[in-house]
Amino acid sequence: MPLNPVVAEVTGRIAERSHDSRARFLQRIGEARGQGPQRGHLSCSNLAHGFAACNAADKSALRGTATPNIAIVTAYNDMLSAHQPYEPYPELIRAAARAIGATAQVAGGVPAMCDGVTQGRAGMELSLFSRDVIALAAAVALSHDMYDAVLMLGICDKIVPGLLIAALTFGHLPAIFVPAGPMPSGLGNEEKSRIRQLYAEGKASREQLLDVEARAYHAPGTCTFYGTANSNQMLMEIMGLHLPGASFVHPNTPLREALTVEAVRHAAGITALGEHYLPVGHVIDERAIVNGVVGLHATGGSTNHLLHLVAIAHAAGIDLRWDDFDTLSHAVPLLARVYPNGSADVNAFHAAGGMGFLIAQLLDAGLLHADIRTVNGTGLDAYRIEPRLGTDGEVERVPVAAASRDASVLRGVREPFRADGGLRLFDGNLGRAVIKVSAVPEDRCNVEAPALVFDDQDQVRAAFERGELERDVVVVVRFQGPRANGMPELHKLTPLLGVLQNRGHRVALVTDGRMSGASGRVPAAIHVTPEAAAGGNIGKIRDGDIVRLDATAGVLELKVDAAALAARTPAQMDPGAHNHGFGRELFARFRAAASSADTGARFFGDAA
Repeated sequence: MPLNPVVAEVTGRIAERSHDSRARFLQRIGEARGQGPQRGHLSCSNLAHGFAACNAADKSALRGTATPNIAIVTAYNDMLSAHQPYEPYPELIRAAARAIGATAQVAGGVPAMCDGVTQGRAGMELSLFSRDVIALAAAVALSHDMYDAVLMLGICDKIVPGLLIAALTFGHLPAIFVPAGPMPSGLGNEEKSRIRQLYAEGKASREQLLDVEARAYHAPGTCTFYGTANSNQMLMEIMGLHLPGASFVHPNTPLREALTVEAVRHAAGITALGEHYLPVGHVIDERAIVNGVVGLHATGGSTNHLLHLVAIAHAAGIDLRWDDFDTLSHAVPLLARVYPNGSADVNAFHAAGGMGFLIAQLLDAGLLHADIRTVNGTGLDAYRIEPRLGTDGEVERVPVAAASRDASVLRGVREPFRADGGLRLFDGNLGRAVIKVSAVPEDRCNVEAPALVFDDQDQVRAAFERGELERDVVVVVRFQGPRANGMPELHKLTPLLGVLQNRGHRVALVTDGRMSGASGRVPAAIHVTPEAAAGGNIGKIRDGDIVRLDATAGVLELKVDAAALAARTPAQMDPGAHNHGFGRELFARFRAAASSADTGARFFGDAA
């Protein structure tokens, strides 16, 4: 299929405005390649330190000049269900490397926090910036310059973006992302959502709610709803950083182990020591980035990636903008309904045909760049498959079925759930913002109502419990941006606002904070920029002001005369808020230096 003209146009304009920064990036990684194994550039003392703890065979290999050495950067901890399965991976990887005449070492670990644990807590204010901490930690791990390729072991929300940003700063190294897979399906998402709303209304006890949550999140593996973690896995596959079919195979299964072993072989085969050198800086180019945005739209993925993909692209010298997301959204159909954009979970998506079917459909419609470089050593056409375990214990890949196995979960481009993608861009006198509309009922996409203004989620809950929100209302939650408090997710609002909407009220949320992949049925203008802490007009909204949120027209408007609005003094954040406790004082410089949401909310300066 010829490339869709909108996809071609967006890719072209990204490449054009990124020309100079991308050229500088490629020059840097070209200069870093060097000759022979990376460790060959170390002095004898440096190298001896680097292999001192290895066994005799690995020491012998590392003294030589022909054996590739693979770095393992791991986000393992045993509190995160998604990352607990990584515990045995280092030994599995080392054994697989030795079997092919290579070596592997754990280069370092990175922190991995769970947004599900920290939601609504002070620790959540560290969440977004943990992405940049992870990038820093992974860079420290790779700084020893002992490695010819890297395997990145990470899954969840900020972890994969942070690992990829670090990988791109070492863009001369090949990098393969190694997932661990989702947990088996537990309690259905609709029932979980129902009990959450009953709890918000005081009609269910804490014990009832805990029982429901424990039956939903019940085993090792990624949470099964389609939030940022599973959006990460989709992105890594559609951008060519996973092996074909690797994203959604369950943990602790023979197929998952075989996929991990296969990743080791591929990593060893694409180093600069061989004939198939493929550094990660060449895999992630403008085409791969556009493929990621297309995949995000086609699956109704996490709004967090309007931050993360921008920051990832920046690390590769690529200037990705929210306008690119918006333009592509009008050209890409929604092909998946996975909670919160439907009732099914990611296991049902995988069973219906999963990534292989999705990629095949988008390729056949000309909506993906088939000619991207992938860690598989092929173009994207090789990803039109489903993985199986062969009788010899090796991975087999069979062509994906021509039709979805469950059209309520996954569909082809000729019968999409909606003709456009699930993300929209707002403009107006309140600045810019984004909305995920794929789960919002069509008759709720446009709301015009009086505002009630709050400074945090707890104030909203208190107003809800007092009955003050029992009406048409636009709930404004300000001082939630990266410079204010690190831009936490505001998931505590979802059940409350859902209750109000179910009671027939026209309700919307406007915030400079985040809602992430769990954005649901209530229309929410999020990531408002400029944020209140940077003097944005969201800080000038007063109780009773009429706010218009129009997702159809892409308008976010405070219906106040321009002169009167300009004359208003912005609200000021409590200078003592969000500064201390739970490590928040350590992140003061991150908050002060953070870029705006539309430039990735990143701590780092210009990569180029």
